[in-house]
Amino acid sequence: MFSAFLIASFLLAVTPGPGVLYIVTRSLTQGRRLGLASVAGVALGNLGNAIGASIGLAAVFAVSALAFTVVTYLGALYLVYLGVQAMRAPRVAGEAPAPAPVSLGRIFRDGFLVALLNPKTAIFFAAFLPQFMNADSPAIVQSLILGSTFVAIAAVTDTAYALAAGSLAPVFARARGVRATGRYLTGGAFIGLGVYTVTRH
Repeated sequence: MFSAFLIASFLLAVTPGPGVLYIVTRSLTQGRRLGLASVAGVALGNLGNAIGASIGLAAVFAVSALAFTVVTYLGALYLVYLGVQAMRAPRVAGEAPAPAPVSLGRIFRDGFLVALLNPKTAIFFAAFLPQFMNADSPAIVQSLILGSTFVAIAAVTDTAYALAAGSLAPVFARARGVRATGRYLTGGAFIGLGVYTVTRH
């Protein structure tokens, strides 16, 4: 049963989704180091959703359409905010527009909030994990273990995406015309993620 869970988790984690797109965008436009900080933030946010699912938060979202909608729109608005901030990044004197330097802490925080403010993740855990749980063992303990395992697997696959995209960051930055529009590509990706989150609601 656990081996089946590991296989299913890997297949789901490696499938590109909004979280992967967020990480790849960060890595491609701001480098491997900030991409890995995004991975850590997203992983912690996903872990928060896994814990929330374990204690019944997902059930609240499933029953209360208002709670689900409020959190979904908060997450979407935060993504749009990140996109606008990226587009407003100041120009470097004598150079084309480039993303403003940001701290690892800020990138980590952004990734955490993007992942945490996605109620669909908590509902996913509530629907997915029970398929691999034993009725004879405490449900909350099993769900915490399985949820944490899934988050760890996803962190590994997300790290691979970040490293791959980060290795292309120097090429992306040197490409003629790309640096001048880099902040708009970054901002557009984040705003697109926000719109995607709402339209998929």
